[in-house]
Amino acid sequence: MDPTVWRVEHFDEIDSTNTYVKDRADQPEGLVALADFQTAGRGRMDRSWVSPPRSSLLCSILLRPALAPDQLQLVVALVALSARSALERLSGLRTALKWPNDLVVGGDKVAGLLAEIVPQGTALSVVVGIGVNLTYDGPEGVAATSVRAATGLTIAPRALLDILLEEIDVRRALLNDVSGRRALREEYVGALATIGQRVRVEQSDETLYGLAVGVDEEGRLCVDIDGAVRTFSVGDVVHVRAGEEQP
Repeated sequence: MDPTVWRVEHFDEIDSTNTYVKDRADQPEGLVALADFQTAGRGRMDRSWVSPPRSSLLCSILLRPALAPDQLQLVVALVALSARSALERLSGLRTALKWPNDLVVGGDKVAGLLAEIVPQGTALSVVVGIGVNLTYDGPEGVAATSVRAATGLTIAPRALLDILLEEIDVRRALLNDVSGRRALREEYVGALATIGQRVRVEQSDETLYGLAVGVDEEGRLCVDIDGAVRTFSVGDVVHVRAGEEQP
């Protein structure tokens, strides 16, 4: 498969790069919206996330893989792994993944992803937004850090984006066949810090504690709760820190 033709549109300010790309999801794969500042940036569970101008990589990427709906989690895995590799190439920073969509240093979040699916006739477009804390350590009260805090290096957002897109090109063809998807999933599972961790799963109607034991073929987290393994595709998952008591 030929490398994707990336088309980067840069904004000094925008409400949300994900919203911008979603509105243009009928375009060919490869549209990228890059912003210096987002007025309505969002994370999982529709949480607001606003960082100072030019302190983070804030972008959204349009991909259109020929995948079944239950395989689309692999698209998020591809972008997360590519971001992980790009950060290591530029700064030497070795991050781990926290299920389903964060990059962490120790227990602190350095990047987060938000994927949204847009039906296009019989096909599905996937808009993957990513925010990487380059010089902003995150809002008070949130366990977050930045690349500068972790490494002492200041990286320009566009420099990281360019390497991120190179890394996506390296992995993009893996989505096209069974063996490639298997390799991508194995890389994803190997990078997950969540497996083997005590976790707290916060759902809309209950909070559960257990041991994360794996990820299934659809990317759902498998958690051993009192001897019974349950799978979760949604919900907040928190790594339980030492000393946190289970109620």
